Amino acid sequence: MGKPSGEFVAINVAVMTVSDSRDASNDTSGDYLREALAEAGHQVVDRTIVPDNRYRIRATVSRWIASDDVQVVIVNGGTGFNSKNSTPEALLPLLDREIEGFGELFRMISYEEIGSSTLQSRAVAGLANQTLIFAVPGSTNACRSAWERIIEDQLDARTRPCNFVSHLKKL
Repeated sequence: MGKPSGEFVAINVAVMTVSDSRDASNDTSGDYLREALAEAGHQVVDRTIVPDNRYRIRATVSRWIASDDVQVVIVNGGTGFNSKNSTPEALLPLLDREIEGFGELFRMISYEEIGSSTLQSRAVAGLANQTLIFAVPGSTNACRSAWERIIEDQLDARTRPCNFVSHLKKL
């Protein structure tokens, strides 16, 4: 999967950590995503930590979807099978189109790392108001796998045969 030459397009991204226990001092997953996005040349235009409450998650992501400044949202946390986890329930009603292949591919990659426990991952992605939304588990390793093996290429306009950059709202 090569990247033919072409023009890189910097994207504005908002990062949300869903957690009832993390704060700015110990949000290693949010830190990782911020650093990976910056290293790739993208702009992190907003970052927050939200409790695992579907309405608080939905309210913040709705604001980002409506914003002219946010093209991509990456949510980490709240995607497990625990009854407290509510990220998919918060996000799915907001989507204009779900990207089913993201969850399928993430679980395939995750299977290589954690075996059949990946069945409990409810990673999802979709598009809402020309804003791409990814929701991944909250562990730093899961964020790294999702970023390095899926999201990074799909946010790179040079990735062929296709990527999501042309589907994003224009700034």
